[in-house]
Amino acid sequence: MNKTLFRTALIAVAAAVLAACPSSKKPKTTTTPGVVKGPDRPTGTPHPAGTTVAPGGGASYTAVRYGDLPQWQIQQFAKSLRSFQLGCEKLKNRQGWQDVCAQAAQTGSDNASAKNFFERYFTPWQVSGNGKLNGTVTGYYEPVLTGDTRQTSRARFPIYGIPEDFVSVPLPANLRGSKSTVKVRRSGKNSGAIDDAGQFSADLSKFPISARTTALKGRFEGSRFVPYYTRNQINGGALNGKAPILGYADDPVELFFLQIQGSGRLKTPSGKFIRLGYADKNEHPYASIGRYMADKGYLPLAQTTMQGIKAYMRQNPNKLAEVLGYNPSYVFFRELQGGNDTGPVGALGTPLMGEYAGAVDRHYITLGAPIFVATTHPVTRNGLNRLIMAQDTGSAIKGAVRVDYFWGYGDEAGNVAGKMKHTGYVWQLLPNGVQPEYRP
Repeated sequence: MNKTLFRTALIAVAAAVLAACPSSKKPKTTTTPGVVKGPDRPTGTPHPAGTTVAPGGGASYTAVRYGDLPQWQIQQFAKSLRSFQLGCEKLKNRQGWQDVCAQAAQTGSDNASAKNFFERYFTPWQVSGNGKLNGTVTGYYEPVLTGDTRQTSRARFPIYGIPEDFVSVPLPANLRGSKSTVKVRRSGKNSGAIDDAGQFSADLSKFPISARTTALKGRFEGSRFVPYYTRNQINGGALNGKAPILGYADDPVELFFLQIQGSGRLKTPSGKFIRLGYADKNEHPYASIGRYMADKGYLPLAQTTMQGIKAYMRQNPNKLAEVLGYNPSYVFFRELQGGNDTGPVGALGTPLMGEYAGAVDRHYITLGAPIFVATTHPVTRNGLNRLIMAQDTGSAIKGAVRVDYFWGYGDEAGNVAGKMKHTGYVWQLLPNGVQPEYRP
């Protein structure tokens, strides 16, 4: 691609993003330092720099040289490699990834060896969405809530597992966007199927369906299949006696942000941690309470960060039900193993490594792939250029150039993540010979 236009676009992030001048030299790939065990694996044929593919969905990808990536030479490649190795527990069985995962397992843990691994076995592709190189980078973290395994005068707010009456019904592609009425039959616990011989009618116009909706989430009520309860209804007691309770949180606002993050830990008075992972959601669309609070005049838009919202709620508890209930989306959890010793498990199914993993839109970015992100640090305001792994997803993470950066767990990570919303640029690294794909 045209380097002048490319560098001009990067300046729009922040001058600090280009703090280290990228080299225009193509990385050497004729030797394999850093491979310390076993035979060298095939490298495939890299796509030449400037190759552009547009597989669909408004996305395009252009192969570039590593020297085009800002501050590439000073990355902490050993940490990036470790994060990639964690993801290889799932990737190693996927077509196109077997060889690079096998090689990753044999690569030395020093920085030089890790750098050579990525440069030798991957081609970087700059990602563009709807003709734009720039997108948005936000941050998330794993919250640590205080509470208990039983209800007390302090721990009063239930953390629900999947309710007994919650039913997921696969939605055929030809019905996505339809407003017709269909028949649904019960096909097992928490599951159903669209079937002309079904006993329950479902008016699709009543369900929050988009072009990407793959399942109806609801419940049986009389002879009808209806959308599942909203947050307001659940907070009002709709799930009493209908769902397993994994624990109780001390603070309803912290519980709300646990649902926004999608995973976290509950710390009990005994010092025990219960790790909570995403299980499912009611499928009502996410609505920003920050935008709602700004529109209502409760907070200036610039102050609707996680920290700002928490502070407002502490000072205005009478607004709690109104503000939290504005977002109808509700997440159900499951208890995971490893309460104290591992990171949260992302959508890939492997633990996330703080500051070296992130959430993406899997329609545009291959889940598990390394991605290079160029953006702005939310605290220092300096350039944040990092090779991380696309190992998670999120319902609010939509678009080709869209990343949610995982900062780790606890209050410190939360303070950084809550301030992060900046312009950013994304490069996807794929094994040599593998082209980017769009997955509808």
